Amino acid sequence: MIGDRWGVTDSETLCTYPCDDLVVAPALQAWRAVSIAVPVAAVWPWVAQLRLAPYSYDWIDNRGRRSPRQLRGLPEPQVGEAFTTAGGRKLGRIVSVDPGKQLTSTIMGAFMSYVLVPEGHDTTRLLLKVVMRTTRWAAPGLSIGDLVMARRQLLNLKELAEHGQHHRPATK
Repeated sequence: MIGDRWGVTDSETLCTYPCDDLVVAPALQAWRAVSIAVPVAAVWPWVAQLRLAPYSYDWIDNRGRRSPRQLRGLPEPQVGEAFTTAGGRKLGRIVSVDPGKQLTSTIMGAFMSYVLVPEGHDTTRLLLKVVMRTTRWAAPGLSIGDLVMARRQLLNLKELAEHGQHHRPATK
């Protein structure tokens, strides 16, 4: 499918992700990944902070509000909690979480798993898989739209984790 892969290896697309158990026969499967030059412990707080903002193109999916650029010291995500906040509105919900390892959520009919994989001592692979039941004609367009937004999100998380690893979380 057009736009179904960005930054992932063939072996990463063959892995099983938590979202795979939530959608039977998805019409849309998309994989995205980025390597981040910090340990998992420095990446996880940014993934967990997706609850505050989408971290993609803020002018599109956050009504122009800038996603926070400092960690806010949030408690660990919980199943049932809102997945993200966009334009001041809570959206989606968290369906599975293993702190420091994976966060799986649902939003607008899609299920997505963010999986953190350590690579050596000081690098993390942040993998994202999106699955969705939809019509076959809509899947390519949704995949391309997700590619644009998810790529920006992962690159923003990479930049924030790499440049913010020595900063203390801001207080709420």
